[in-house]
Amino acid sequence: MMAFGLIALIAGAASALMFASIVSGALISLVLFYLAPLPLMVAAIGWGPLCASLGGIAAAIGLGALFGLPYCIAFAVTVALPAWWLGHLVLLSRQVGPVTPDAATEPAAEPGLEWYPVGRILLWIAGFATLTTIAALLTLGTDADTIIGTLRRGLMRILRATDPQATGEADQFVDALVRIAPAAATIVAMMTLTLNLWLSARVTATSGRLRRPWPDLMTAELPPMTLVALCIALAFCFTGGLLAIVAQITTAALMMGYALTGFAVLHTLTLALKSRTFWLGSTYAVVVVFGWPVIAMVILGLADAVFGFRERFLRSRQPPPLPTP
Repeated sequence: MMAFGLIALIAGAASALMFASIVSGALISLVLFYLAPLPLMVAAIGWGPLCASLGGIAAAIGLGALFGLPYCIAFAVTVALPAWWLGHLVLLSRQVGPVTPDAATEPAAEPGLEWYPVGRILLWIAGFATLTTIAALLTLGTDADTIIGTLRRGLMRILRATDPQATGEADQFVDALVRIAPAAATIVAMMTLTLNLWLSARVTATSGRLRRPWPDLMTAELPPMTLVALCIALAFCFTGGLLAIVAQITTAALMMGYALTGFAVLHTLTLALKSRTFWLGSTYAVVVVFGWPVIAMVILGLADAVFGFRERFLRSRQPPPLPTP
């Protein structure tokens, strides 16, 4: 029990230090800030969600005592809560019925375990990315005009600090950045949470503490109703005010979810290629370098959700059934 509490405190302290490093303003602190959920996620997956919850509570209280209540709330919402809940979902399972034996003399097989699907975990990550982005924007104001004005003034201040001779073209550039800033922040939150969860699962798997088998990521798919939610969010994007900003944030998170499933589709459809490693590596390199080609992955993920490309491809690779005598 003492070792359990010590691990929780160490994980919480590491996450708190990484989260608070952003105060220094150093470039490396930005990387540490985005990796802040990692220690708590490792604790949640390796030692259970209770370990992560204890460490998260201790870290939030410590940050609140040192830096004030806003830091405490921000850490709890953006780091501790996602780490605890996602770690819980990774370990969530249910028993499936035992397999019926072939012969009456054979003993019944032990019931297996069905683990929480990766696609649903992706949907929860999208939900947390949406929640944290909306919470961050609400600290700037409670209506769309105030939020946009605060973002614009902050970006203009940064731009003038780097280029005091900024002209009218810079104003147009800032206006464009303000419009895409909520969606961009959501995409960053979505990707960093996904990366943290993947890294924490890899760490616990390497150490032998991962209690579930490593999932086949090529089979990851979002629940069918996600497409309906995306269409509704897209429709609300054309309204005005705060509702449109919330809809844009939700749309960005769900589209990134489909982008990740698009990569899973790509891994499946290239199974028959001899130069599969080259094509996959080239695709990842192009997406990382340029960014915008991720739209192709979004389209691929949406197309698979509608037309079932992976299912058709895998069915075509299966050998035909043997003829009955």
